[in-house]
Amino acid sequence: MDDEEVERLRSVYVDLMGFVPPRIQARTDLLSRVDPEGLRLQEALRRHFMYPKCFDVKTAQLMLFGMLLVNLQDAAKLHAIAARRAGATWEELAAVVGLAFLFRGLSAANYGSQILMEIAQAEAQEAEQAARR
Repeated sequence: MDDEEVERLRSVYVDLMGFVPPRIQARTDLLSRVDPEGLRLQEALRRHFMYPKCFDVKTAQLMLFGMLLVNLQDAAKLHAIAARRAGATWEELAAVVGLAFLFRGLSAANYGSQILMEIAQAEAQEAEQAARR
């Protein structure tokens, strides 16, 4: 797989989250060299399931955030970031944390709150840096 195709595959992550997460970077690095067709298939399936026609990007990302939060998976943060970039409000993200709390308990509420606070802090830092420019 040539570098241009790898960058094209990664660009969807940049559009969605603003960056390519390290694990995705590693997977695309490895598979582009040892199993390019496998990488193409993974990304085609991902595109199909990540962007269902019946949901907008924000709604899909909010659902993914909740699903991953219930399992206390660290990728929950990536989907919270993506939901935010797709226009999710703090109220909507906090509501997802509340839903996760109902079925996972305080650990989901605590972890979800930590994620939202980290994203808020990162956004504040970005705003400060932009203001200085």
